Amino acid sequence: MAKAKRRPWVPEALEAGIAERVGRYAALSADALEAELVATLTRHEQFHDREVVNLYAGTNLVNPRAAAFLSRSVGSRPSLGWPGDKYETGLVHAQEIEIMAQALICEIFRCAFCEFRVASGSLANLYAFMATCRPGDRIMAFPEKAAGHVTHHAQGAAGLYGLEVHEVPIDDAAFTVDLDRLRHEVRRLRPKLIVVAGSLNLVPHPVRAVRAIAEEVGASVMYDAAHMSGLLAAGVFQDPLAEGAHIVTMSTYKSLGGPPGGLVLTNDPELAQKLDRIAFPGLTANFDLARSAALVVALLDIKEHGTAYARAMIENARALGTALAREGVPVVAPAEAFPTRSHHLAIDARPFGGGTRASRAIEPANILVSGIGLPLPPVPGDFNGIRIGTQEVTRLGMGLDAMGDIARLLADALLTRRPLEAVRADVIALRRDFRTLHFVR
Repeated sequence: MAKAKRRPWVPEALEAGIAERVGRYAALSADALEAELVATLTRHEQFHDREVVNLYAGTNLVNPRAAAFLSRSVGSRPSLGWPGDKYETGLVHAQEIEIMAQALICEIFRCAFCEFRVASGSLANLYAFMATCRPGDRIMAFPEKAAGHVTHHAQGAAGLYGLEVHEVPIDDAAFTVDLDRLRHEVRRLRPKLIVVAGSLNLVPHPVRAVRAIAEEVGASVMYDAAHMSGLLAAGVFQDPLAEGAHIVTMSTYKSLGGPPGGLVLTNDPELAQKLDRIAFPGLTANFDLARSAALVVALLDIKEHGTAYARAMIENARALGTALAREGVPVVAPAEAFPTRSHHLAIDARPFGGGTRASRAIEPANILVSGIGLPLPPVPGDFNGIRIGTQEVTRLGMGLDAMGDIARLLADALLTRRPLEAVRADVIALRRDFRTLHFVR
């Protein structure tokens, strides 16, 4: 068997650790390797599903009925083309799943067209870039200090597609677009696309005003709702298509609570046709119909419980942010929207040496968060913020009282008020009361 070569672009210590495990797994028989796989999955599920408070904003739990659909045999069947005109034969039943998904997406998100054959939110962004721009075009996107996503920039999908990326000016105090500066830069740069929103959204963004500025130079407006999909579906945050966005991208998990995947929404038939061609015969071709079936179940949850779920996420975030501030944790947000208007919260990570450093430091306490860029002075070599999302703890049935408990535990860990082992024991004890999913049919 050929031996994999060392990857010089991977940090040496990481590569050495990976190589050691590769060697160990290669020495196992097929049965032993499968047993190791089962044990690994079991340990992961025990940790995540029973022992942690997961405040990471990019995750969620899925309805077990939806999860069961992911293993149905339809997922291994190719499905090229439109329902009623498939390249393969024998899809008379399977193609109905596509129609169900499309109908529910358009109903729930109040849009005319959708592209759901997308494997991830990042690829949804690439689809949107390809539908609105050509390689070499200029676009504008939120910078890192406003949680602009990597796919919007040179090292991500935008750069890989050949786009020239410039930053959307940010009003640091308001945590959103600086419209006067944006107008000046749009007139100077004449971009083809302006991307609104990112991976942390404490307040709604001024989509109508951005659309008016974009129209001065014939630019399109894209709203990245990767984290906001559940709130947008419920109509409790903002409705970017109704407010003027030409195209909206999103993830199907996170605040939507479905299986992994991406969506692209639009009311523009010309953009919809381009997206259709990008998907097939372009980039997607065959896709996972089992995941589409799981998405249908998740969307039915949102149709029935989405408004209550979204409101509970926001109420929990506001309660958690207020409690954290009382505990002495430096929560940051616009003064008029403190601590948040969404299910996201932001913490100043500078006192803790940076957001990633702090997240890893408190991980042994079984509290999961992540670093994020904030409009604050930088931390060299790290993010200057910590990001929190309440979508998973809310789906586990945690309410306002539990937010006070979480705030104390998180403050104990971040502010080193108690040993992490003691905090971990209390986190595990808290989770014993919250193991059933809520807001599911």
